[in-house]
Amino acid sequence: MDITELRDRSQKQAALRYIIEAWEEALHDGIEPEMLANASLFAALSDLVAMYGEDAVATMADRLSKRIQHGEFTLNRTTQ
Repeated sequence: MDITELRDRSQKQAALRYIIEAWEEALHDGIEPEMLANASLFAALSDLVAMYGEDAVATMADRLSKRIQHGEFTLNRTTQ
């Protein structure tokens, strides 16, 4: 792994820590998880559209269905 990959991984981990801390604080303040999820998706997609444009983000969003179905976003997966 080169220095750029290490930096990117470190930034992704730091970003996730920030989001998790903000999420937990909002839950503590009584914000419903569904409202947080919708606001988070809106904020993320809006930023991505501003950076990459609607077509690129729509293409990325089209791929999310398969990633979700394959369990990429499932944290508590049970295997049988």
